[in-house]
Amino acid sequence: MKRYLSLVKTGILDALQFRLSLIVTTLGNLLYLLLVYHLWKAIFASSGATVINGMSFTDTMIYLVFASALFNFMEMWVVWDMGRDIQSGAIVVDLLKPVKYRQWRFFSGCGEAVVKFFTTFLPTAIVVFLVSGNAIPIGLNLLAFVISVAMSMLINYYINFMVATVCMYTDTIWGINIMKEVIVSLLSGATIPLAFFPDSLRRVVELLPFQTICNTPIKLLLHNEYGITQYAQMFGIQIFWLLALRLLSEWFFNVSVKRITVNGG
Repeated sequence: MKRYLSLVKTGILDALQFRLSLIVTTLGNLLYLLLVYHLWKAIFASSGATVINGMSFTDTMIYLVFASALFNFMEMWVVWDMGRDIQSGAIVVDLLKPVKYRQWRFFSGCGEAVVKFFTTFLPTAIVVFLVSGNAIPIGLNLLAFVISVAMSMLINYYINFMVATVCMYTDTIWGINIMKEVIVSLLSGATIPLAFFPDSLRRVVELLPFQTICNTPIKLLLHNEYGITQYAQMFGIQIFWLLALRLLSEWFFNVSVKRITVNGG
C-alpha cells in the first residue's frame, strides 16, 4: 500500500497547486445551489402542495445539496487526463510503470478527492446538519452512508475509466465525456431527485448503475427506518454493479490498449 499512499499524496499536492481553481469551483457550486433553490421554490409554490411525490421542499433541497456535493467530491477527471495521455502518447510511458495503470489513475484521483472532501463536501455537510435541525437522523444511517459512498466512488471511477478508454478508438473524448456527464448527473439523481421521475422510468433507473452514485447514498443518509431487507437490497445492487463494472472496465481496457497508436507506432 505504500506506493498507493504515495500516489494519493502526490494527488493531494497536485490539487493544492491549483488553489484558484478550487475557489472558483466552490463559488460555482454555491451559485448553482442558489439557482436550484429558487427553481424548486417556484416549483413547489406553483404546485400549491407542501409535499410532492413524498418529498417536501426541505427534503428536496437537502437531497440536491448533498447530491451536488457528492457529485463534485467523486469527480476525478480521469476521462480528461486519460484522453490527454492517449492523444500525446504519454500513456505508453505510464503503462511501463511498476503499478497497474487502472490503480495508478484511481489512487492519483483519490488525492484530489481528499482535498475536495475537506474543502467542499465536509463544510457543506456541516452546514446542512446545522441548518436542517432534525431533518437528518443520527444513527446507523451514517455508517451505511459512508459505506455506500465508498462503493459509489469506485462505481463512478469504473464508469469514467471505460468512457476514457473509448478515446483509444476515437482519439478525442470531449463530446463523449460531455454526454456521459449529462447522463450520469441526470440518472444518478444529482440534477433531479429520482422520486420525481415517472414510476415506470424510476423503476428502470433504480436498476442501473448510475443511481448508485448519488441516489443510494443519500437515501441511506436521510432515512433511519430501513430494515435489514432494504439495506441488503440497496447494498446488493451497489455490490453487483461494483463487481460488474470492475470486470467490464478491466476487460475493455485490456482489449483496447492493443489499439494504441503513437506517432504511427
